[in-house]
Amino acid sequence: MEPREQRTDAPVLVIALGGNAITRAGDDLSVAAQFARTKKTAELLVPVIASGRYRVLITHGNGPQVGNILLRSDVTAEAGLLPRLPIDSAVADTQGAMGYMIQQCLSNALWESGIRMPVVTLVTQVIVDESDPAFADPSKPIGRFYKDDETRELIDGHGWTMKRDSAGKGWRRVVPSPDPVEIVELDIIKELLDERVIVIAAGGGGVPVVAGEGGALHGTDAVIDKDLASSLLATGLDAPIFAVGTDVERVAIDYKQPTQRDLDRVDIATLRRYQAEGHFPPGSMGPKIEAAIRFLERGGKSAIITSPEALEQALQGRAGTHVSPTLPADAAVPGAG
Repeated sequence: MEPREQRTDAPVLVIALGGNAITRAGDDLSVAAQFARTKKTAELLVPVIASGRYRVLITHGNGPQVGNILLRSDVTAEAGLLPRLPIDSAVADTQGAMGYMIQQCLSNALWESGIRMPVVTLVTQVIVDESDPAFADPSKPIGRFYKDDETRELIDGHGWTMKRDSAGKGWRRVVPSPDPVEIVELDIIKELLDERVIVIAAGGGGVPVVAGEGGALHGTDAVIDKDLASSLLATGLDAPIFAVGTDVERVAIDYKQPTQRDLDRVDIATLRRYQAEGHFPPGSMGPKIEAAIRFLERGGKSAIITSPEALEQALQGRAGTHVSPTLPADAAVPGAG
């Protein structure tokens, strides 16, 4: 593949990889299997980078991986070997390990295609507000399930908030999921992109930190939605396009129902209406829809929701769900795709 020369003033494209880009249901949970899956995803990104049309920034989720880190932490703590790992440290660990995986796989794929571009992973802190209502009502499940007789010690001894699983699997820790407020390393990311470096940042939504008096930062036990953090980062970078990865080519309403309709092109107002009607569950498509809308409401031009396999075609307007602030009168009718 003959790469085109990338302009230093090329627009920034933020690609938020979903968890399926690294691990899918049914996959072996080994690191080797994650590398194999990531290698396939990296190969899908090469044509986008080779086009020279964009300066590329990649974000990623970390759900299964951070859960595994916390499971290891629980096992060693219960054996009396090590203290439990704070969530912010676990998120930072996944940023390094998963960033290394994406960085290596993408660098190799570019090299094999004859493209010589540096790829770097940046451990990214994201400021959240201590007064965010999420801290008063933790709701994000994290870590493993516990039996009834194990919960009291975790609540009294560690201050955890525990909730019983509705499917009867036991008790699980829940933590706050506050809104991202500010990307701490934003200026550094801008400098790297200006130097034609492909940047991997804000993995897992970023390391959650709060700013104390005088501006000093410290971590907090919370998780930040990676799509919302990616949306905020795209805004800060003045990216005109924000691409959100998922496991389907297009967003649908009445998903998996006889009346299912795939969305091709849709505006904010229509998407908000579908959101209010309950078409996008909070545990799956909901955060992606909210992230796309916020990006556009803050000045973005276009948000695309699609699968990694369809990303190249989606950027050419031939696949994916395209969300715009408004649609011209002659635009395709939402749901006609």
